[in-house]
Amino acid sequence: MQIATTFRHMEPSDALKSYAEEKLERVRKYIDEPVVAQVFMTVEKIRHAAEVTITAKGITIKASEETNDMYSAVDAVVDKIERQLRRYKERIKEHKPATDTRERQIRKSVVEAASLETRREPVVIRTKTFSIKPMSVEEAVMQMDLLHKDFLVFTDAATDNINVIYRRKDGDYGLIEPSAG
Repeated sequence: MQIATTFRHMEPSDALKSYAEEKLERVRKYIDEPVVAQVFMTVEKIRHAAEVTITAKGITIKASEETNDMYSAVDAVVDKIERQLRRYKERIKEHKPATDTRERQIRKSVVEAASLETRREPVVIRTKTFSIKPMSVEEAVMQMDLLHKDFLVFTDAATDNINVIYRRKDGDYGLIEPSAG
């Protein structure tokens, strides 16, 4: 497991870093290699926050916790990650996903809001390219829930089309899929 630790508004501590690495070893049993974990520890006055992002083969999971002690924040965030991974693993066992290795590269761009308001040409602020693997609609919903996102762009494993799943205001999900004509 590859772990990167970042300290914000606090002195770097080898003890805290090794404590977080030791705790993150518990999640290894739930996911396949390669695993990349990013740990962010932040202190603001009396608020101690720990945030963890784990990226593994096909999934990304994020969690954060705040307490008044950094060690307990690390414990709480690792517990949360472990619960999410356990739930994800159970859903995968129930679902039996397609074993498809096709991936597409997609590109996400963020446009400056001021350019839309003044009717001038939009300015792209940030562009990000990443791979998306084919998955079923059920897998896309699970991935969106794990990432705590309101929508997810994915390739439908059955049709090979790019679709969008999104969370509706009533709590249900919507699916946008391209039409054939």
